[in-house]
Amino acid sequence: MRQKTMYSILVFFGVGVVVFFSLAPFLWQIITSMKPANEIFSRPVRYIPSHIDFSAYVKIFSRHPFARQIMNSIIIACAGTFLCLVASSLASYALARLHLRGERGFLFFLLFLSLFPPVVLIVPLYEMVSTFGLMNNWLALIVPYAALNVPFATWVLTSFFRQIPEALEDAARVDGLSRLGILVRIILPLAAPALATTAILVFIFCWNEFLFALTFMTRATSRTVPVGIAMLSGASQYEIPWDQISAATVLTTLPLVAFVVLFQRRIVEGLTAGAVKG
Repeated sequence: MRQKTMYSILVFFGVGVVVFFSLAPFLWQIITSMKPANEIFSRPVRYIPSHIDFSAYVKIFSRHPFARQIMNSIIIACAGTFLCLVASSLASYALARLHLRGERGFLFFLLFLSLFPPVVLIVPLYEMVSTFGLMNNWLALIVPYAALNVPFATWVLTSFFRQIPEALEDAARVDGLSRLGILVRIILPLAAPALATTAILVFIFCWNEFLFALTFMTRATSRTVPVGIAMLSGASQYEIPWDQISAATVLTTLPLVAFVVLFQRRIVEGLTAGAVKG
């Protein structure tokens, strides 16, 4: 009994250390964002501010188009995620149910594509965006974000679709449903956990992506949040406004946290799907 108690204490302590280590950078950003400016670089370091100061949050909205940049990121990330899920759901259903020739090799090819570094596409994509006049346009990011994530999303969803019994589809075909009707009315509702898991991963990619957003969005009002934070400047070119950067980082993280909390149950179901045979 004593050994079991000691083991539980060690496990609890180890988990606590890991959680603290993971949360420490974000907690430090929160503290820095609420410090008075003169305490950010004080020596010795002040871990607890003398008083709470929210002026950094006021500055990023009053001096910079940060609200517009947050809206840009939300629209682009949501649209890119939705477009990716639509395309990958259709492709995954075809690979899971139509028994196409060479589908195994095609899946490995998709896995290879998902590992492809996006940076090698920057030059041809820039030429295409310029040719079609899409600079500073949401479509310049929505379409590439969706396309880059389709291989990974298709790989994940294909494995999940294959676990759904085909007897359900046979019954639906008897009732007169088409392939598309079966996908929309039966497969997708049953695959909600996998869709939620895939959606959160794609959304995080779209939200955090920097290179394409920096290249295709040149106006301050068209930029996404990561680029907007990188472009924050102080009163002079030699001043780095760490308080504003920290405040912007905290506000940028909140939508991701809300998205994960909202779909937490579905995400856990998607991650554990297929772990138990039944």
